[in-house]
Amino acid sequence: MKELVTGEMRVKTPKTEALESASRWEEEKYEDGVKWKFLEHNGPCFPAEYQPLPSNVHFLYDGKKVKLSLEAEEVAFFFAQMLDHEYTTKKVFRENYFKDWRKEMTNEERSLIKDLDKCDFGEIHAMHKAKVEARKNMTKEEKLVVKEANQKVVEEYGYCLLDHHKERIGNFKIEPPGLFRGRGEHPKQGMLKKRIQPEDVIINCSKEARVPKPPAGHRWKEVRRDNSVTWLASWTENIQGSIKYIMLNANSKLKGEKDWEKYEIARKLKLCVDDIRNQYGQDLKSKQMVTRQRAVALYFIDKLALRAGNEKEEGETADTVGCCSLRVEHITLHEKLEGNECVVEFDFLGKDSIRYYNKVPVITKVFKNLKLFLENKQPGDDLFDRLNTGMLNKHLGSLMAGLSAKVFRTYNASITLQQQLKELTNKSDNEPEKLLSYNRANRAVAILCNHQRAPPKTFDQSMANLQAKIDARKETLALEKTELKQAKKEAKTRNSSDPKLQNLVERKKAAVKRCEEQLLKLELQATDREENKQISLGTSKLNYLDPRISVAWCKNTEVPIEKIYNKSLRDKFAWAIDMTEEDFEF
Repeated sequence: MKELVTGEMRVKTPKTEALESASRWEEEKYEDGVKWKFLEHNGPCFPAEYQPLPSNVHFLYDGKKVKLSLEAEEVAFFFAQMLDHEYTTKKVFRENYFKDWRKEMTNEERSLIKDLDKCDFGEIHAMHKAKVEARKNMTKEEKLVVKEANQKVVEEYGYCLLDHHKERIGNFKIEPPGLFRGRGEHPKQGMLKKRIQPEDVIINCSKEARVPKPPAGHRWKEVRRDNSVTWLASWTENIQGSIKYIMLNANSKLKGEKDWEKYEIARKLKLCVDDIRNQYGQDLKSKQMVTRQRAVALYFIDKLALRAGNEKEEGETADTVGCCSLRVEHITLHEKLEGNECVVEFDFLGKDSIRYYNKVPVITKVFKNLKLFLENKQPGDDLFDRLNTGMLNKHLGSLMAGLSAKVFRTYNASITLQQQLKELTNKSDNEPEKLLSYNRANRAVAILCNHQRAPPKTFDQSMANLQAKIDARKETLALEKTELKQAKKEAKTRNSSDPKLQNLVERKKAAVKRCEEQLLKLELQATDREENKQISLGTSKLNYLDPRISVAWCKNTEVPIEKIYNKSLRDKFAWAIDMTEEDFEF
């Protein structure tokens, strides 16, 4: 690692790390807005430059070999390495790709290459696949060389000095160029994610710190000294125009404090949520249309955990919406449809172009207001034409300090998890049964928050393999039970007090019990996988569930925290693991 010349870099032992972990959350905090007093780092790690194709690998157009310019060849390689992915068969992906690829071509290349269907990337794809296989088949010695090289990169770029502490940086590598995929049917899929240069990057460090050196021949876009933010470097990506950041690792003190504050605000909502619900219930009858619209939007955000729906940035073309940006075409009203109830049918694309479809019974006042909002409007008109997210959040902030629509989502997710865990968990269950209960509680939250996923491509094969294990275990159990029955019969027929026979019977009983436990574990695993087929549990666990609920549950049920949180989540929620007692209540 390049020497971080300012400040003291202490050598840590397991003992000092444990003491530091326990005390770091209790250190003095700075005045409002100040995140740190000293920050020094070595800047981001840039991806390697593109390596030209070897002379025996060719790109073909209309059956003929074509030598591409380096810029065009690199973008051709991006497409070639994705040939076995369904993205490259999609019309939108192919059109966007070809349009951006042609921008990287020379005039001569553009005049020749006019049809993507005539392009043959086969040799490039075969070369890429061969390299992938070679990496898979590396020897232990080769893997060790790669590991050591990666470690040197981590040592150079993966740490910073923050207020006299050596802190790990999270995503210190700048994403390499490639083709944008997006989630769902994103309209920009296939577009070229351009290579980020140092001239695109803003560096943030303290006034007293050494400014990191940019790569040779380059300069930084800007150097800032802003201690009111926690990012170390930033740049703007070209697809969505969004700002990307290099941040501290999830287990850093600043990250932990931010998480703690987020969940504490959601926890405080519990104290006034009934008053807020009463208020928006009364506002449903307001004489002012904007107040009525705000009340209905809050009802949906509270009851359905809908995202607020922010204004789209200029140039953003994905037709995704949230609550405040719903249009007339996104809802259908069904009067007295189910159980003599009024039902609202939602159908729209939410965040990441994931479809939200739901049919929800609503109270009569909400239904009548929706009918009023729809009057004299066309399908493309805004449902809440008097309301936007800023207005909604300003109102919420006046009801409780720090309250926003997003806090409702965190609150409802966390309170749902806690309630579900109480209902589903039985302390007398074995560990696999307890884990199934936890995952079912987590699933209830994921369903509430519409955290969907496409079934994994390997799902059917994975389930078939698991079922084969279950069938084999059932056969073994049947055999063990037969042998136990025979051992009991033999002991009864002969001398039942014979120690050897008694020992045989006990061994067979133990074998049956062990086999039954193994079978139960496999069957619970199959149930869990099937129920989780199209639900993403990770998003809510990472962003919306107060980790103290899970830590307290683990302590209460004697389930190791490692069964709930992987290493990265244990790092991210170190503050909760260090501080939470088993009697914690959200």
